[in-house]
Order: sequence, then C-alpha cells, then structure tokens
Amino acid sequence: MFSPTTNIGAQPIKFGPFEVTNQVFLKTDHSFAVVNLKPLLPGHILVCPLQPHRRLADLTPAETGDLFTTAQLTQKLLGRAYFPAPHDATAGSFTVAVQDGPESGQTVPHVHVHVIPRTKGDMEQPDEIYGGLASEDGNVGGALWDKMQRPKPGGSMPKIEDADRKARTEEVMMEEAEGFKAKLREMGIE
Repeated sequence: MFSPTTNIGAQPIKFGPFEVTNQVFLKTDHSFAVVNLKPLLPGHILVCPLQPHRRLADLTPAETGDLFTTAQLTQKLLGRAYFPAPHDATAGSFTVAVQDGPESGQTVPHVHVHVIPRTKGDMEQPDEIYGGLASEDGNVGGALWDKMQRPKPGGSMPKIEDADRKARTEEVMMEEAEGFKAKLREMGIE
C-alpha cells in the first residue's frame, strides 16, 4: 500500500552518511523525497529509499515500486510548482535519472532518483543536463563530502552526435536479445 505523507516524524532520515531530515518534504513506507543541495535547475529533487541501498538492484520489489511511485508523485508536485500550465502535459517535461554506482557519477553511496522539471529553453541543449549531473555542478555528494574525504565522480559520457550513431540491423539486435535471454535463463528466469 502506498501511503505518502508530509509528516516526516522524529526519526532521523539519512542520505548515505548524511542526515537530511530537515530537507525531506515527503515520506512513504519505503522512500523519501528531499530538496537538492546543488540543484541543476529549479525544482531538481532527489527521491531515495529509506534504507541506504548502494545499488538499484539491491532494492526489494516493494522498495522499487515505492521508489518509482514516489518519483511519479514528485513529478505531479513539481509540475504544479514549475510548469506554466500544470495540468497540461505539454507545459513541461522531466529528466528522471539514476546514477547507479561510482562509475556512473554517483557520489553518495545511496540509491537516488533525480527528478528535474524541464521547460522550453531551460538549457541551450536539452542533453546538457547529463553533463551537469556528472560535473561539479551536479555533484551533490561533493559538497556533503567536503567535511570528510571527498570521492571523485566518474562515469562521464562522451558527447555523441545522433548523426554519428549508426542503426543496427534487425539480425544484430535479435542476436543481442537472444544473448540476454540466455543470461536470464542462467539466472533462473525462463
């Protein structure tokens, strides 16, 4: 059962090793939403599981469902707060991102979903947001870690122009899909 509340309670809430209780604005049975120390754009928030799992694959099915249902609820909230016509689906968009592990740029070892409201013209190029997530601009962990030893973010991705990307053949994609199916069977999924 999904039961969101703005009543955060007295129990301390931690994002990795950092207490963030006073910045939390939404809590559910398994998740919380927190304002971002270093937002890339206005409204950039984080949704995290209450348990400090390091990797997305470590969450239980209940935690995973709750995490993404909470992310959806925060999208509705942020749409009302930041979009010119909040009930019009075309009034804005979202970047929803998970950096899963240090090589992806994650600097706090606690799963978190970035939910960033986007409006026309908020950045020169829409994909600049990904560079921001991997740079010092978006390094929420960096500022928190400055009190201790600061990890170096990794995982920056080279800019690739769409025109330089070549479409694969159906045969190549089918071969890859069959390889993934074989790996799933090895994992006990028929």
